[in-house]
Amino acid sequence: MRLFSAKGPPLYATASEFRLAARRWLAGNVPTEPPPADGPEQRAFVLAWQRRQAEGGWAGISWPGDFGGRGASVLEQIIWYEEYARAGAPSPLDASFVGLNHAGPTLMACGTPDQKARHLPPILKGQVIWCQGFSEPGAGSDLAGIKAKARIEGDHLIVNGQKIWTSFADIADFQELLVRTGAGDKPSAGLTWVICPMDTPGITVRPIRTMAGPRKYCEVFYDDVRIPLSNVVGGVGNGWATAMSTLAFERGTASLALLIGLTLTVERLLTDCDVDRAALRARLAQLRAEGAALRAMAYRLALESADSVPDAGGSMVRVGFAEFAQRVTAAAMDLYGLDAPGVVGAHGLAHAYLDAFSETIAGGTAEIQRNIIGERLLGLPKGPR
Repeated sequence: MRLFSAKGPPLYATASEFRLAARRWLAGNVPTEPPPADGPEQRAFVLAWQRRQAEGGWAGISWPGDFGGRGASVLEQIIWYEEYARAGAPSPLDASFVGLNHAGPTLMACGTPDQKARHLPPILKGQVIWCQGFSEPGAGSDLAGIKAKARIEGDHLIVNGQKIWTSFADIADFQELLVRTGAGDKPSAGLTWVICPMDTPGITVRPIRTMAGPRKYCEVFYDDVRIPLSNVVGGVGNGWATAMSTLAFERGTASLALLIGLTLTVERLLTDCDVDRAALRARLAQLRAEGAALRAMAYRLALESADSVPDAGGSMVRVGFAEFAQRVTAAAMDLYGLDAPGVVGAHGLAHAYLDAFSETIAGGTAEIQRNIIGERLLGLPKGPR
């Protein structure tokens, strides 16, 4: 069984050998200190961890070997994230996520040779942070409804408007920015995907403190921001297709470490739950079953989409994971109580519980995900407007 492309790191004859290699490397390299909650300290931590993975040959696990990645199959990605979760490695949903899983793959699919050469190596090597400028106050789950505008003046786009819920915008170097440059028959027409340097004059970033504590999200304002037309990816007016091209790379495996981590948390909760707390143990047993089913579904969908663009089945995993995270952290709070040492603090279960509420909003609300499941998978009619 050949696990890597000829241009990738050393080959492993079997999946077991690959798993052992990953386990050994993680055991010797996972940071022992917890990540800072936000700000410049978090940026330094995230970049240092990404650099360590790059130096060890484990960065860009899903990136093709031609772009410096691991070139791993979906099966190997699953193995990697299983070991990643078991090793207690930093959350892959950190400030490196957009660069590795959105901006980078989009540039691979639609970028010019110069754009690829300039931006892909720094992402992989842990030299830059990217953020995503898609959502707006009036266009969250409705990506086609964005209002931020850009007009062409000479060889520049002039951008005006606002974005919100832009994770890590305050510590990012670049932004994958979607703006409206024209109109068309469909709302999705007339959009343009552009690389926006975050130090460009006219950009104002205001961090938003969440109820969990950290300043994780931001609102971003654009006031006559000048971006070179050479930064447009996929062509002016073709932003919708450019944004959707990421689906060809994103198999949903990056979130597997989070899902696997939750199932491991359930096992710890069961171990810590006294036998005389029958109702809570029954609840945790139900969570164990739900986690196993969700994990099996995620694996199946990832493997089935290995050679094609994933379909709406990803919405089942997305909404299932989001609500599972909320139920698991709520059960943990009920088990340990509000004042337990592992509950309080920036890295405690109380923080995880509060932060889990964002999971049914980010990436499309749970309601939107259910609409996708109903219409595209079940063939149900659209509801009344």
